[in-house]
Parts: sequence; C-alpha cells; structure tokens
Amino acid sequence: MQAKRILKFLTEIKANNTREWYAAHKDEYSAVRHDFEEGVSKAIVHIAEFDSSIKHITAKDAMFRFYRDTRFSPDKSPYKTHFGAYIAAHGKKALHGGYYIHLEPGHCLVSCGNYWLPTNILTSCRNEIMANIDQWRKIVEDKRFVNMFGHPGENTWDSPKGFGLERLKTAPAGFPRDYEFIQYIRMKDFCCWKAVPDSFFEGDQWLDEMAKILKVGKPMMDFINSVIDDYE
Repeated sequence: MQAKRILKFLTEIKANNTREWYAAHKDEYSAVRHDFEEGVSKAIVHIAEFDSSIKHITAKDAMFRFYRDTRFSPDKSPYKTHFGAYIAAHGKKALHGGYYIHLEPGHCLVSCGNYWLPTNILTSCRNEIMANIDQWRKIVEDKRFVNMFGHPGENTWDSPKGFGLERLKTAPAGFPRDYEFIQYIRMKDFCCWKAVPDSFFEGDQWLDEMAKILKVGKPMMDFINSVIDDYE
C-alpha cells in the first residue's frame, strides 16, 4: 500500500476541506482510494488465515464512505480526514465484532472488538463475564494481551494502545458495586487497539505485523461475540 501518498492526500484534504478543492483533486482521491482498497483486500486475505469467518468479505464491504454526514454536526466539513475499513463477518453495520484498520496522519492504528452495544446485549455480556470470570481473566490478563493493549480504562483513543473506549464511573444498575473485578463490568465497549507509526502501512510488510496484533485481541472478541451472536 502506498501509505505515504494516501497520508499526503489526507493531510491536504484536512487543510482544504471544501467541495471545490476536492473537485479539483478528485483524480488523486480516486487513485489513493483504489490503493487503499487493494490494501484492505490483502488484509482480508491475511486475517482469513486465522479467522475464516471473514473470508467472504470484500474490501468494498469493509470500507467506510469518505463523505461525512453533517446533518447533525456543527462541523460542516464535507469530507473525512482518514480512511477506515472494518472487516467483520456479519458486515460493518452489525453488532458482531470485527477488525479495523485506520489511516490518518499522526493517528494510524489497528483495532478489533465490539462497540456501541445496545444496553440489553451489554448487560448480557457483563453477566457472561461474571459467570465465566476465570476464562475472561485468562484472556484479558494474559501477558501478551496486556503488553499489547493494556488494562481497561487506562487510555483513550489517542493513546498508543488501549482496551475499552468508554466505561461507567460506578457499577451498572443491578450489579454489585463491591465485585472484585468491577473494572470489567464497568466497561461500555470491548474494543482493543494499537497505534502504529505513519510508515506502518507502507508496502506489504505491515500485513504480517497487523496479523500479530489482531491475533492477540481475537480471543477477547470471540468471547464477546459468543454473547452477541445469540441476538443476531
């Protein structure tokens, strides 16, 4: 993947986020978009080697639109300043978790997991964690997992790594406040991510490194998906 060219375009669109500038540089957008699509296709092949459930997904299935929905946002910039693809077995709009790659100048990352879960499913996930806390801890307290992603609540999306984007300040309703492992019950999502340098996605060498990261996060995602799949 020509990451330098893609990131250069994204830097320029951030500085010139207008329809007029985009129209004058549409050919360049088409070129970098096509290159990103090829990179996503290669990522799907690599991920399918350890997760065959996504082998039917195409790059176009996984890639997000470049145009922003500005209807309810005070920011009326028409275009995103990043490229993203969510490779998930049930599709990028499903609750079933998947794998995400993100190209943005100064904020590239690789991620997997589940987020924006409805309250009823989130409650079921919490119950499943409590009922199988030893299995859950074996996964998320594994040395490789902690080294790669950290502990819940330690970091934000802008941090070098993280596990869980949002969490409650106290125990959710119906759960004991004094539960020994309440940090897992307070989580509102179950995604983990690893920031990578802007040079990470250049060429093809990143595919093996991406796979190493995602393999570490997959057992956690599989645990949560086993609950979600009862609802989908």
